[in-house]
Amino acid sequence: MATYNLKVNGKKHQVDVEESTPLLWVLRDHLGLVGTKFGCGIAQCGACTVHIDGDAARSCITPVSVAADYAITTIEGISENGDHPVQEAWLEHDVPQCGYCQAGQIMSATALLKKNSSPSDSDIDDAMSGNICRCGTYTRIKKAIKTASNQNLS
Repeated sequence: MATYNLKVNGKKHQVDVEESTPLLWVLRDHLGLVGTKFGCGIAQCGACTVHIDGDAARSCITPVSVAADYAITTIEGISENGDHPVQEAWLEHDVPQCGYCQAGQIMSATALLKKNSSPSDSDIDDAMSGNICRCGTYTRIKKAIKTASNQNLS
C-alpha cells in the first residue's frame, strides 16, 4: 500500500491504496464519487471517462499512481447543479435514455469543447469515437455538442 495525495474536483484527498489500483475504483470506492461508471474495464466503452489535467482519460485503466500528480475532474466536478452548458444541451436534445454511458459521454464532450469550441462533425466523431451508447443516441449527442459549442465554456 502507498499513500497518494489526489486533487479531485478541486479538493484534496489522501488515499492509501496499491499503486496499480485503477483510478475508477479510488473515485468510487474510496472517495464516494459514483458518477463515474464501470463499463468494460478495458477502456473500450468510455463510461469511466474523467478529465486528467483537462484531457479525457479512461479511469478504468489509469493506475492511481499515474494520476496522482494531476488535477482530476469527474462528472460531479463539472458543475454543482447540472447547469454546465453540455449538461443543459444534453437535456435540451433528450440525449439520455438508459443514462448509463452519459457521464462518460459528457466528460468526453466537455474535454473536446474545452480544446475546440467550434468542432466540425468530423471533430466530434473523432473525440466521441471511444464512447459507446448502447441506446444509440449518437445523433442527439452530436446535436447537443453542437448546441453546447455555441456557449462560453471557459
